[in-house]
Amino acid sequence: MSGPDSPSLPDLAASGLPFALIARDDRTVEVLTGDVVDVDLLADIPLTGASGAPNEVLALVPFRQVRERGFECHDDGAPLRCLIVQSRTSLPRDEALAQLPTAAVPLEDPGFDIADEDYAEIVRRVIADEIGRGEGANFVIRRDFTAGVSTDAATAALTWFRALLEHERGAYWTFAVVTPGHVAVGASPEAHVSARDGVVTMNPISGTFRHPAGGATPETLSEFLRSTKETEELFMVVDEELKMMSAVCSDGGRITGPHLKEMSRLTHTEYVLRGRSKLDPRDILRETMFAPTVTGSPMQNACTVITRHETTPRGYYSGVAALFTPRVLRQAQQPGGAGEATHDLDAPILIRTAYLQDGRLRVPVGATLVRHSDPYGEVGETHGKAAGVLGAIGAVPRDAEAESAAARSEVIDEDAPAAAPRRLADDAAIAELLASRNGRLAEFWLNPQGSGEPGPCAGRSALVVDAEDRFTTMLAHQLRHLGLEVEISPWSEVSDAQIDAAELLVTGPGPGDPRDASSPRIHRMREVVARRRAAGRPLLAVCLSHQILADTFGIDLAPLDAPHQGLQKSVDVFGMPASIGFYNTFTARVPAGTTRVGEAEVAADAAGDVYALRGPGFASVQGHLESILSRDGMTTLQRLVEQALSPVPA
Repeated sequence: MSGPDSPSLPDLAASGLPFALIARDDRTVEVLTGDVVDVDLLADIPLTGASGAPNEVLALVPFRQVRERGFECHDDGAPLRCLIVQSRTSLPRDEALAQLPTAAVPLEDPGFDIADEDYAEIVRRVIADEIGRGEGANFVIRRDFTAGVSTDAATAALTWFRALLEHERGAYWTFAVVTPGHVAVGASPEAHVSARDGVVTMNPISGTFRHPAGGATPETLSEFLRSTKETEELFMVVDEELKMMSAVCSDGGRITGPHLKEMSRLTHTEYVLRGRSKLDPRDILRETMFAPTVTGSPMQNACTVITRHETTPRGYYSGVAALFTPRVLRQAQQPGGAGEATHDLDAPILIRTAYLQDGRLRVPVGATLVRHSDPYGEVGETHGKAAGVLGAIGAVPRDAEAESAAARSEVIDEDAPAAAPRRLADDAAIAELLASRNGRLAEFWLNPQGSGEPGPCAGRSALVVDAEDRFTTMLAHQLRHLGLEVEISPWSEVSDAQIDAAELLVTGPGPGDPRDASSPRIHRMREVVARRRAAGRPLLAVCLSHQILADTFGIDLAPLDAPHQGLQKSVDVFGMPASIGFYNTFTARVPAGTTRVGEAEVAADAAGDVYALRGPGFASVQGHLESILSRDGMTTLQRLVEQALSPVPA
């Protein structure tokens, strides 16, 4: 593109050929052209050409690909679209801006597809019927801002891309992807997953602070950072993404942060998770479909809840744009570069994105609904997010004062030594507020894991039964840290023979009402727990399975007055205080003061809510010892594992 025979960006748009423009820094715009191929599965993404040479591929991955993991969705047939890159060049940002059109793209008949009051009612139903009944901790429900567009699609894409380059800041990717019949233009703040030289990185972002007129200040941001809702919302999505990291990384993943993601009109809070993996990048992408920040948790049930409450398919919203780059291509840019034909992955979430198809603009936006969400507050959040995208692409008037404040914050004297733009994160009070959040979190996930020494349970093994909450991947990682050899089996696949043969059986957490025998999953988990108890073999039961175990002793099960979703509590676990994270809507409950039921010793609070059980060859816990909220998780887990593995008296 930079050569004398390279077409200009307007000529490229006029050619009708597919192309992509990507800005991953503030200096250059990458220009990709090539052939488009639609494939069915992530495994079909053509990373190798017919000659055996590696391809660079940019894939638009729609939300419907969650079907590859067996999850539910409204299937709109949106293609898994691959641009097989034939030409890659770069333009200096200023040169790209000079080539891009400036004329406004008019919108016709703009508005949301769901009225404000109707969306508020959806929020109420999700809180009452889903979170209130134990289906999960949080859910993201979207609505779409739509409008007609008569401007040529490729020209509209270039116009919007220019506006984003000129006025948006802080984005992870700013991009325009133009393929036959479909345009996607956005400025995604969030890297969902990347893999570079075997290091996998995820970037959970949650909490949205909409800048007031005139721009954000440390004072206005401080109020947002002190919000319990916003803090707990971020912790919950970090937990959910650590589940994914524990599935793809041998070291389970370590978190750093929190940080601020400062953009022109919005500021978010974020963590960064890193671990090592040898998986194919397509497998990494499959195991991390999709971000809890745009779906909810637990992930599988979140997809079911989305299907119940969203009446239309998502298309590409909450999917990813995935760039697979051969390492030999990247390494060839270095002196003496060479390398094997494997690929790195860079995949931002498809949010803050405008889609144009058949003359209709669609800007999907969602709000994260939690137990203390305010319906009209969530309505306001969707308005703010839509306005952020529309203002950034120049489709609606921008906040002139905020634009001026953002511009002033980025002014740098060219004759002075290079300096970073002034950031809210550099304010001492803001930095202290951010850092204070980690005081609530488990050191296990904040610090490097493993000393190389064998764990206290070395030589033992465990089978973990997954009841549709991938907290089991984090739990399995911690069990391995204790020295156990661990295998995970889904509830629908675990056999009676496996249950009987396991040295330690760990029955895991999951969504739903433990009293609901009509649920095939609950019914099977009851069978698993009962079979293991009847055999008198070592058993550790967690959360949902703890409630099922309690039921076998005749302990009552009841809904909590208010769900404990993402709640950190300090509880007494058999004489030792422990700070533990809870994700439960139901509880096992005994009369106040009860310390034993049959052969089970009971740890309960003053109201009789049971936090743990133990007895000959078994132990259980209501909380999630594997959660980042469980500061005493590893210590408590070791105690309960050792209890379950202790010899049963004859």
